[in-house]
Amino acid sequence: MNASPVATGQMTLRHLVATAQLGSHGLLVEIVGEDPVVVDVSHDSRQVIAGAMFCCVGGTREDGHDFAQMAVDAGASALLVERLLDVDVPQVVVHDVRTSMGLLAAALREFPSTRMRIVGVTGTNGKTTTAHLLAEILRTHGWKTEVIGTLTGSRTTPESTDLQRMLSDFERDGVEAVVMEVTSHAMELQRVIGTTFSAAVFTNLSQDHLDFHLTMERYFAAKARLFTKEFSACGIVNRDDVYGQLLLDTMTIDAKSFGMSDIANVQMDARHITYEIKGVHMHAQLGGQFNVMNSLAAVAAAQTLGVSLPKIAEGLRCATAVPGRFESIDVGQNFDVIVDYAHTPDALERVLDTVRSLMSESGKLVLVFGCGGDRDADKRGPMGEIAGAKSDVLIITSDNPRSESGAVIAAQIKAGVASSDSHKVLCTELDRRAAIGRAFSIAQRGDVVVIAGKGHENTQTIGTEIFPFNDAQVARELLGAES
Repeated sequence: MNASPVATGQMTLRHLVATAQLGSHGLLVEIVGEDPVVVDVSHDSRQVIAGAMFCCVGGTREDGHDFAQMAVDAGASALLVERLLDVDVPQVVVHDVRTSMGLLAAALREFPSTRMRIVGVTGTNGKTTTAHLLAEILRTHGWKTEVIGTLTGSRTTPESTDLQRMLSDFERDGVEAVVMEVTSHAMELQRVIGTTFSAAVFTNLSQDHLDFHLTMERYFAAKARLFTKEFSACGIVNRDDVYGQLLLDTMTIDAKSFGMSDIANVQMDARHITYEIKGVHMHAQLGGQFNVMNSLAAVAAAQTLGVSLPKIAEGLRCATAVPGRFESIDVGQNFDVIVDYAHTPDALERVLDTVRSLMSESGKLVLVFGCGGDRDADKRGPMGEIAGAKSDVLIITSDNPRSESGAVIAAQIKAGVASSDSHKVLCTELDRRAAIGRAFSIAQRGDVVVIAGKGHENTQTIGTEIFPFNDAQVARELLGAES
């Protein structure tokens, strides 16, 4: 017979394994050693506390098995391994440490996601804005709500051990709803295993992360897994997106959809959107048609959770612009400046099309952007083609080149710019601050400068060095110096 939990947040090792159902999941090989009390589940040997189970996660660069002794020295009471180690503590041997540790982390805390309303938001673009809009609506409805995503931590979706610890802390603090961005990496790396979602939202899918997934089919499959009974009770899907329609055609859980045909009397400018849905007027302090879609995703999710349309409208009115998401910078200059996170071909095209639709015909669209290093290189040419076709002045600069040469990345972007666009102003300035300054020196009344790619980010990684850098802050500094 399995032992009982010895205290809240603590279980004996064998009871924990049984609660996580590693056996029925086909993960458990054997348990070797005594039956100690486990007080935490950790994948980072530097964060191990006395009584924790340390999970030896394999990786492409480092193998957690190599850090087992360090974890034991720090007080680990047990190890989760894929092979027995010559270390004098009890060991749980499994076929897959990554999957097992998420289940164990959730089981130790008695699966906190089952006692809150958890909404997962996935898609190539729009996750952050959709999550923050939905969270504001839920807060207005009266639910204490937290967000997990791009703006809240070093990883958009935390590792499973960190995620379950966060959810448990949220529950203890009286949180009733959590809106979480769920990335394709998170699905592949089992970060949300052990988490139960009340609803999952699909915004769109376009080329990104193919350095990791290799093909669009695998990228889509990673996203689509969130919309299965293993994770979610209901899927809320953008039917205007090709992959969204494919998801609606194939998913087996309860499905709801949203699209532009749901609304009427749409109006938008660079800072606001308004529309009507079922006779209720919606207004949000966000610009552009893509933010209409993001708000529709939030509206549909809130309705699914039982929030009324009038209360949803109140929540949207209260929502403020998300940093780095079509963020307008105004220090009194006579041209517009937009900072946006657009770092995929589809996102860049949407931003540029939106900006163009809001401009006068006489105005110039000045674009500053680059592409990140050590990431999907295949999108650089297509992004150059889009940038060349849809801007009047194109300044190619550095994003986060990381270990790659910024000049090589810029050349790959430039190679995508069609020769038919050569009459436009095209230059390369790898110093991002100088590139932004150059754009401002060119811009005149009625023009719009778009600074794309980094959005909310507060640093720039060049080689192995990380420097402070925020596009919006730099823009304000440069514009303030000129005024």
